[in-house]
Amino acid sequence: MSTEENEAASLLSTVRAPGDLRSLTAEQLDVLAAEIRDFLIAKVSRTGGHLGPNLGVVELTLALHRVFDSPKDRILFDTGHQAYVHKIVTGRQDGFDLLRRRGGLTGYPSQAESEHDIIENSHASTALSYADGLSKAFALRGEPRHVVAVVGDGALTGGMCWEALNNIAAAKNPLVIVVNDNGRSYSPTIGGLADHLSNLRLNPGYEKVLDLVKDSLGRTPLVGAPLYEVLHAVKKGIKDAVAPQAMFEDLGIKYVGPVDGHDRAAVESALRKAKNFGEPVIVHAVTRKGFGYRPALEDEADCLHGPGAFDIETGKLLAPASVKWTGVFADELVEIADERADIVGITAAMAEPTGIAKLMAKYPERAYDVGIAEQHAITSAAGLAIGGLHPVVAVYATFLNRAFDQVLLDVAMHRLPVTIVLDRAGITGPDGPSHYGIWDMSVFGVVPGLRLAAPRDAQTVREELREAVGIEDGPTILRFPTGSVPTDLPALRRVGGVDGFGGVDVLAEHERKDVLLVSVGAFAHMAVDVAGRLAEQGYGVTVVDPRWVRPVPVELVALARDHRLVVTLEDGVRTGGVGDAIAKTLRDADVWVPLRDLGVAQGFHPHGTRNEILADLGLTAQDVARQVTEWVSRIEEPLPVSPPATKVKAPRR
Repeated sequence: MSTEENEAASLLSTVRAPGDLRSLTAEQLDVLAAEIRDFLIAKVSRTGGHLGPNLGVVELTLALHRVFDSPKDRILFDTGHQAYVHKIVTGRQDGFDLLRRRGGLTGYPSQAESEHDIIENSHASTALSYADGLSKAFALRGEPRHVVAVVGDGALTGGMCWEALNNIAAAKNPLVIVVNDNGRSYSPTIGGLADHLSNLRLNPGYEKVLDLVKDSLGRTPLVGAPLYEVLHAVKKGIKDAVAPQAMFEDLGIKYVGPVDGHDRAAVESALRKAKNFGEPVIVHAVTRKGFGYRPALEDEADCLHGPGAFDIETGKLLAPASVKWTGVFADELVEIADERADIVGITAAMAEPTGIAKLMAKYPERAYDVGIAEQHAITSAAGLAIGGLHPVVAVYATFLNRAFDQVLLDVAMHRLPVTIVLDRAGITGPDGPSHYGIWDMSVFGVVPGLRLAAPRDAQTVREELREAVGIEDGPTILRFPTGSVPTDLPALRRVGGVDGFGGVDVLAEHERKDVLLVSVGAFAHMAVDVAGRLAEQGYGVTVVDPRWVRPVPVELVALARDHRLVVTLEDGVRTGGVGDAIAKTLRDADVWVPLRDLGVAQGFHPHGTRNEILADLGLTAQDVARQVTEWVSRIEEPLPVSPPATKVKAPRR
């Protein structure tokens, strides 16, 4: 092995903290960048994860940690899925064998892992607001520390970014915003002139001279002010021709770039200028997602943004193809759109992951990607509905939390026919707590007039989607989990329902009426398994799927009356969930059958596989069967006899 090969093989192992990067030569840094890419490809090919975004920020991350002193200077990653390289250079290389797996590294920054991580929320467009507050805190405390926020170009489609930028500009604290732009081609304006103008714009003396000229000319009547405006216009014209991002400077934030995000030296130069300026600066770095790995660059869909385990040579996924919940929805939506010209689709920067891409391919004029702007997506859908269309908004369940106000007041209050499809509902697994879609049935259950369905298999996805878009007097939500769809689970019979809408499906029943087990959505198969286990113990269980869980179907009241115990089983938080709603409905109907609810405990549960987390929560067939057996056996025990009421004598007159 040559000397260069020996160096390449060992260089990464010598980097255990950001300070180790500062002693490396330019040649060594190039070797390190290549080694980091090889490391990422090898590790993520086994565990799955966000590969494409991290391959694109190798040089950018090295430059950040060479220029800024983390953790004294705070580096914040918006969404955080591009923080793998940051994890590598902050001493967490050994954890990548268990990336996104139980007991291993999370897929996002984590305060529990490192002092170099500060924000864990992986929802986009938030980092600039964190940065604004953090920089203000440092200023008030008199601490000379920099804040750096790394945001993707996609994040700038979110409204919070622009709210934050407005406040950042007003505060004038030393805050550097790095825009990682992998959404367009390399800009020809990168070069010596752009670098020179960056120096000029970030030179405090330059600004002082401009102010002096303005003051001097302002005192010259007639000629002074007009002449200054001409000079200022020439200056801005030159800047706009070289760096067409004048809107940032119109906000009062200096702008540097665009720079080649894969030219580490150029990025370092821009970052040092921004750091030394002492006020807010935007550094615009143009990168390529998947850079350095041919299969990623050739993946037209998303540059291997977040693959599962894959073959290194080809980039092809190793898991066999299967029918996914998202695919079933996407196919049925297109079929409905074929039949109805009023159907339109909306997605928030996730056309492929949510299935809207299929509608977009066939009817491009009837599908809208609004960017990372869930609030806008919902209110825009309201406008479409007012205009006589029926919009279908497809988002991840966790992201709809951001648009609660819009669902409540912009859609529901106007009783508008908007269908919201929630992908990745329930416990999703490796992406961790910020991506768990466990809040929707609780949070949106309070919205008046909203109907929420939870299909259990492919057939009910199709049925309930058609029912949802058939409703014209208010909003509907359809929720389903991630992953492969289980085999269809036909109902034995359906109780109730009107004109093809609603009704409760009976999935299993017994001649004994001990337990009414109400299963929500994808837990139906588990519920049937539980019924079989209890039958072996001599108990009779009726398993029902309400199909539409909000509002609670009236049919459940009569079914509950016929049983000795009601148990609800849902893939959402218990507090305010379907179990709570059914309990209230039964009380209101004077049905006092005991009820127990099983669901996700309140909290932020750690990452792992879906099955591992459900096991931790006691949501497996074995655990549920044991718990229900214990509950129903208690009911069989003799009830204590209440003492007779004491008669009260009437007072003598």
